[in-house]
Amino acid sequence: MKRVNASLKAKILLLSILPLILVTVAITMISLSQARILSEQEINTFEENLLNSKHQELQHYVALAMNSIAYIVDKAEPGDKEAEAEVKRILQGLTYGDDGYFFLYDREGTNLVHPIQPELVGQNLIDLQDTNGKYVIRDLIDLAEKGGGFYRYLWRKPSKGDLEEKLSFVVNVPKFNWMMGTGLYIDDIAKEVADIRLKVTRNIRNTFFTVVVILSGTVIVIALVGVAINMHASQLADERLRELAHRYVQFQVSQRRNFARELHDGINQLMVSVKFRLELARDKLVKKDDSAVNDINKGCDVLNMAIQEVRRISHDLRPIQLDDLGLESALHSMTNDFSERTSIEMNVLLELPEQRLPDDIEISLYRIAQEALMNIEKHAEAGHVGLTIWSREGYIWIEVSDDGKGFTPDKDDSGIGLLNMRERTELLSGRFSLKSRVGSGTRLKAGFAIL
Repeated sequence: MKRVNASLKAKILLLSILPLILVTVAITMISLSQARILSEQEINTFEENLLNSKHQELQHYVALAMNSIAYIVDKAEPGDKEAEAEVKRILQGLTYGDDGYFFLYDREGTNLVHPIQPELVGQNLIDLQDTNGKYVIRDLIDLAEKGGGFYRYLWRKPSKGDLEEKLSFVVNVPKFNWMMGTGLYIDDIAKEVADIRLKVTRNIRNTFFTVVVILSGTVIVIALVGVAINMHASQLADERLRELAHRYVQFQVSQRRNFARELHDGINQLMVSVKFRLELARDKLVKKDDSAVNDINKGCDVLNMAIQEVRRISHDLRPIQLDDLGLESALHSMTNDFSERTSIEMNVLLELPEQRLPDDIEISLYRIAQEALMNIEKHAEAGHVGLTIWSREGYIWIEVSDDGKGFTPDKDDSGIGLLNMRERTELLSGRFSLKSRVGSGTRLKAGFAIL
């Protein structure tokens, strides 16, 4: 009888453990498979975004180079040797970073400008092939003659001396029939993607081992006490995931709301004004009123304002200077523009760490400074503004102060600008404070952990 009871208990215990093991294994395999698929999709998206940023950066550099020689090309005639020499001289001096330069070739494939490898100047490289068998110069010339575009190939990286994959953007120089372009080495993209893929693989492997350990512990507990079901850890994980998803949705909704307000309060009003002006001009033309032309001109002026507003919103979404020049240069540019535009005296003191700050902290500091200056311009009636950034005890701090008319924070701090700054700071678990008094100016301070 005891043997029967023991056998029955063993069977009950086995029936209790076996479904748990099977379900856990099945869920784990499905979750790991989905994690691999999602992570690969995220990695591909990340790689595409990096390449798109490289594309935009190259187009930006080539546009700058073309602008620098445009006045010469416009005035030159075909065969003008002095103009050709001046264009070569300008492009020879245009470099950026450790490996950034501009190259120039004629239609036959002869190198005209190469600041990094001057020994190539004068050589005909039309038949030059990389290790993959691509006719690099020939393909670049053909691409430029078709209107320009991007091209990937292998080329020696000056800072390393090794062959690395390079992405170039080329255009045709009018009148001279030259191919001009520049390129960026994208070995860093491959390295970043490989690092991320390695981290994802390591995380998945650690997750698998963690699940195995948890499962083993659960089986031991079930074997000791019978049947025990504990969903506490899973419930906590689900709750945390829901909380993170909720915060993300809130942030996304907030950003979209701000964008909608910008469009509604800015562009929409300008477009409505243009509509009324043009309708008025139409009515006057019907009545043969001579002032119709003046109304149309005013409508065009307002439409031009709408275009500038679109550009401003685009800049507000992601300032190019912050990516190209860094936070310090971007802030100096912004404050100089503010001072010139408003005639308000600026006192700027920036003590940034030697190492570049994380991207989310950089953009938050920039946006807080931008929003604060905008509020001062609109409301403060100030004569002097101070902007200070410093780091201390693992925090990076920003402070914006003015000697304007001030306000009562408890009553007047519900504006969109102040809410945006406060929410942006709290989203990164930062510290935000605001002190103001009517007639005594305003002092705004925010801090973010950098360690």
